[in-house]
Amino acid sequence: MGLALEQAQKAFDRGEFPVGCVIVQTGKVIASGIRQGTTPDKLFFSEIDHAEIRALKHLETIDTQFEPEKSTLFCTMEPCLMCFGAIILSGIKKIVYAYEDPMGGGTMCDLEKLPPLYKKCGIDVVSGVLRQKSLDLFYDFFNKETNLYWKHSYLEEYTLEQKREGLQSK
Repeated sequence: MGLALEQAQKAFDRGEFPVGCVIVQTGKVIASGIRQGTTPDKLFFSEIDHAEIRALKHLETIDTQFEPEKSTLFCTMEPCLMCFGAIILSGIKKIVYAYEDPMGGGTMCDLEKLPPLYKKCGIDVVSGVLRQKSLDLFYDFFNKETNLYWKHSYLEEYTLEQKREGLQSK
């Protein structure tokens, strides 16, 4: 998860929404991605260039044989429905994420109510790994005056509240 956080920091440093993703296969990083299309200079925010999608696209360029059943995807924020579906379709069997997305996270959907392709995917989801470090990055992002992405959203409110609660409990 530390490497995914490094990717998220790169996105943050570029003015992007701080989501980073790495795909690890048998202990080696084989692909990575950062969120793009969310800087304040955009006339339109891209809702396709998510870190997970970019990491999955990166798999097309690797020299290693991709073995999804031996791979784990690490991400600094819970994947949305689009990304969760793409991860399932890729065959990856494990997702590890740091910070929950109460507004758009997709990993809590009931796969049993979906068609067989999704119902029988056998994916394992682990949440909360290095959550505080990821929360800190999202808090910093939402506190930037230049940020317009998800400004005044439920995600921003939730993130600011999570940080306040954490500070009060210390």
